[in-house]
Amino acid sequence: MPLFPCIDLSQAQRQQLLRCSRRSIEQGIDTAAPLQLDIDEMEPVLREPAAVFVTLTQAGELRGCIGSLQARDALAQAVANAAFNAALRDPRFARVGASELDKIKIEISVLSKLESWQPGSRESLLRELRPGVDGLLIEDRGLRATFLPQVWEKIGSTEEFVGQLMHKAGLPARHWSNSIQLHRYQTLSFFEN
Repeated sequence: MPLFPCIDLSQAQRQQLLRCSRRSIEQGIDTAAPLQLDIDEMEPVLREPAAVFVTLTQAGELRGCIGSLQARDALAQAVANAAFNAALRDPRFARVGASELDKIKIEISVLSKLESWQPGSRESLLRELRPGVDGLLIEDRGLRATFLPQVWEKIGSTEEFVGQLMHKAGLPARHWSNSIQLHRYQTLSFFEN
């Protein structure tokens, strides 16, 4: 199966988005509101609706991660909003403070469209899921969770990836049912040096 195309961004456009995300965090700390961009003044690719996640790390540890699986806002504004939310609204962490700004590393992930996927069994899911390539969204019994493809870097096996994702959703690690809904996707990810 071919990779689903994500957006193609130049190095300059990636750097511009990373600067927007950092400015949005800085503004959020100062004003409790995300940076509002003049989208009409941006290059066309940055005005296209996109689904994004922004991940913050500090000393190699997760410090915040929020985004959207659906393209709602222009790419640049989606990045600014996700950065603000990852820094100041991720319920798993205290708000990022001004003293942490120089210690935070920002990673942006632009998602491909979600591919509805019904492998038919847990065994098929484990066999067909591509480590290091696929992000996965699971939904069942009113519960939902996703792992970005980058999570593969910290998880050793497909069984562990799926089990931890089920657990994140509030389901048993070995859960499977006829009502489970799966979507996979890929990302274009880039981060600050």
